[in-house]
Amino acid sequence: MNPEMNFYERLHIVCNQIPYGTVATYGQLALLCGKPKNSRQVGYALRMGLAGEVPAHRIVNSKGLLSGAGYFEAPDTQKKLLEMEGVEAERTESGYKVDLKRFVWKTTEDEAEAFYYLFREDSASAE
Repeated sequence: MNPEMNFYERLHIVCNQIPYGTVATYGQLALLCGKPKNSRQVGYALRMGLAGEVPAHRIVNSKGLLSGAGYFEAPDTQKKLLEMEGVEAERTESGYKVDLKRFVWKTTEDEAEAFYYLFREDSASAE
């Protein structure tokens, strides 16, 4: 990991790139931050405010379930914010769910590569 940038700083950068009208999963964000096994740390960071100001309503679990209720004052805030962006959330037995096939942030190869180069360990010394 780039010694100049910790995981939470990386997460702040990546989260703020999630496009309007799309969602990202905890695992997807961890992967883009260069730490593919740290999806739980993403949730922790959001809940504790360690990633700073980010569009947390656009982050869902790996099944598309809205799992950020603890982050918001009212339990349905995440759903309402997503609906304002055109993202539909259906009620299921497990809670509200987004169709990931329709609404997930489909990161391009160029985007993934840009994050890789931004976050790689030797990027600070490559200049």
